[in-house]
Amino acid sequence: MTIHIKKCTLEDSRKLQEISYETFNETFKHQNTPENMNAYLERAFNFKQLEKELSNISSQFFFVYFNNEVAGYLKINTNDAQSEEMGDESLEIERIYIKDKFQKLGIGKCLQNKAMEIAMEHNKKKIWLGVWEKNENAIAFYKKLGFVQTGAHSFYMGDEEQMDFIMTKTLL
Repeated sequence: MTIHIKKCTLEDSRKLQEISYETFNETFKHQNTPENMNAYLERAFNFKQLEKELSNISSQFFFVYFNNEVAGYLKINTNDAQSEEMGDESLEIERIYIKDKFQKLGIGKCLQNKAMEIAMEHNKKKIWLGVWEKNENAIAFYKKLGFVQTGAHSFYMGDEEQMDFIMTKTLL
């Protein structure tokens, strides 16, 4: 069993789009209408949008491989790339997604550790993320890693307003 993490480049755009669609669908399609899912997927993961995000120096994407197969990915943001005003001392984990077949293997924790490592390298004081209020598995995972709910914000899935919990972990 080998897990390794690789930083994504612009050349990885297509592969990133594929895994983004796949993991988002696996995670949320059973709790949302097909219309809202399709609207969100097209807005968030279209090729131009992903290229724009990959080109932003304040955002980074990483693929995680399990036995040489892409198992998921991580997106982190700093500075003005953060999706909420959290200041220069914060790092946002915008996305951690793992394919269903690779769940419960410690891969999410590896990606969270990567985010923490980058935060510490850049002298960040806290890591934060938004997680859908109905994503109980993710909420439990983040709590286990020391994140606490510090707020909430609206999130649109197509035309449906939903609620994300803001969860934060203070770094020592």
